[in-house]
Amino acid sequence: MSIQPEGEDLRKATKWISDKLRHESNVSLAKAIEEACVQFDLPPKDAEFLVRFFSEEEQGQET
Repeated sequence: MSIQPEGEDLRKATKWISDKLRHESNVSLAKAIEEACVQFDLPPKDAEFLVRFFSEEEQGQET
């Protein structure tokens, strides 16, 4: 199941986080989300979305 984030900045942040996690093994998810929120000037509700989105994605990969 894929959830499409609303808003261009949120889509860019989602892609940016995915790329960062893929290419930098020493970066935690929390740190990547924090950096993306600053870089893309995301509000707290978008940060919460990113946490849920990537947590669900990780759970999907484990099964």
